[in-house]
Amino acid sequence: MVELLSGIQMLATPAVLFALLVGSIGGVIIGAIPGVGAPVAIAILLPATFSMEPLVGLTMLLGIYGSSMYGGSLPAILINTPGTAVNALTTYDGHPMTKRGEALRALGLAYGASFVGGILSILALILLSPVLAKVAPMFGSREIFLAALLGIVLVVIAHRGQTFAAGSLAAFGILLATIGLEPVRYTQRYTFGFDFLSSGVDLIVVVLGLFALSQGFLLATRPDEAPQGARVVGNLFKAMTGVFRHKRIAAAGSGFGVLMGIIPGVGEFTAQFLTYTYAQKTSKTPEEFGNGSPEGLIASESANNAVPAAAMIPLLALGIPGEALTAMMLSVFYVHNVVPGPGLFQNQLDFVYALYMAMLLLNVLVVIFVGLSSNLLLRVIQIPTRFLGMTILTLGFVGVYSLRNSITDCAVATVFGILGLVLKRQNLPTVPIILGMVLGGIMEVKLRASMARVKTPLDFVDRPIAAIIAGAIVLLILVHIWGVIRERRATSPEDSHDHDIHDSQQG
Repeated sequence: MVELLSGIQMLATPAVLFALLVGSIGGVIIGAIPGVGAPVAIAILLPATFSMEPLVGLTMLLGIYGSSMYGGSLPAILINTPGTAVNALTTYDGHPMTKRGEALRALGLAYGASFVGGILSILALILLSPVLAKVAPMFGSREIFLAALLGIVLVVIAHRGQTFAAGSLAAFGILLATIGLEPVRYTQRYTFGFDFLSSGVDLIVVVLGLFALSQGFLLATRPDEAPQGARVVGNLFKAMTGVFRHKRIAAAGSGFGVLMGIIPGVGEFTAQFLTYTYAQKTSKTPEEFGNGSPEGLIASESANNAVPAAAMIPLLALGIPGEALTAMMLSVFYVHNVVPGPGLFQNQLDFVYALYMAMLLLNVLVVIFVGLSSNLLLRVIQIPTRFLGMTILTLGFVGVYSLRNSITDCAVATVFGILGLVLKRQNLPTVPIILGMVLGGIMEVKLRASMARVKTPLDFVDRPIAAIIAGAIVLLILVHIWGVIRERRATSPEDSHDHDIHDSQQG
């Protein structure tokens, strides 16, 4: 109780409240602009947060992270264009409702479901915090190494159909983390005689290149667009209450969101898929899904908005980011010498509570804002895409240069911006590179620390938590391999049948 009161006191400072207001409103606006999204905005703002207090900087970034999904549902429903990637599933049922003349109801259900998902997930995590405070000290160097390795495996497996590409890009990220001075004997690795590589490849430069500059290049090279959306007439606050007619779906989405957010490398898409599948299988009208089903819309929005709070758990408890956005937030901790991990829950539980309460307040602020300003946000949707692209490029380069006043950093960021553009045009993921860099660095440090106590490979898993995590890694890999084999077996008869038909036609 003392930690909770202390957390409230930390939150109630003018700087934190102002950061929360800017982050929540700014996140909605950014989410409503198709083609921008939270990763781009957070990448651009990241250098500015280094001069702030940890709670102020993290509150602003969390505000953008959590509120962008509210804004992203607006263009998804009104013009069939998701504002953020995680709102893609919202278009399945949101836009058909708009075409039926139910735009107000669709927006109300989306905002209401997002609010319920966000609030329930944060309340669950506040209740779980004391449990985490007891479990976290059980994680030593070996356990954190294995947990980071589990995160890499989950990231790779999560990109189904692109496993090899995701694994290669994650390995590339781990390679980037090894460039520079080796941390024990300070010998140079992979610098090739270039002085600027002696300090390593800066994570923030890579983040700005892969997310901000690449998106700027993409928008600037596309044909110019300025989509139009029809005005919404009616009381949005009243429309939001419609979500309570589907409490079961909203609760299920929140539960899946919390679970998937806690597991590193999984995130919003898996939570949405599981909730959407559950909602469709248990619905009395499954044929409506994909054609304007209120249940489908609620399933999508409640699940994706429950993830951000839950994604902070592996970051705060173990220092392991679950996806790219929390990896960016990890850098804010490091800059201010705040070390996330077991000690944070033991020694700074009030800081953790302050973050959770900031997210509670964030959801309240966002619901009020979207309820009053949805028609104003329609003007944001109409910003020409090439203008957006040039704006992102300008802000991105300013952010890179402000880190160390270095033109070399701008050149490195440009290289990664071009790499990100190529990956996006080939529909390949960029997230594994960032997680490879972050988790690769954690794995190296923890592996070196643990090897002093390890004489044989079995010593590495001689503690219960280490054994459980190692078993989970092996099981996940085996299940994934078995799934790939089953898929190939299922498709091979059709292929052979097609081949026989082709041979008979030639005969």
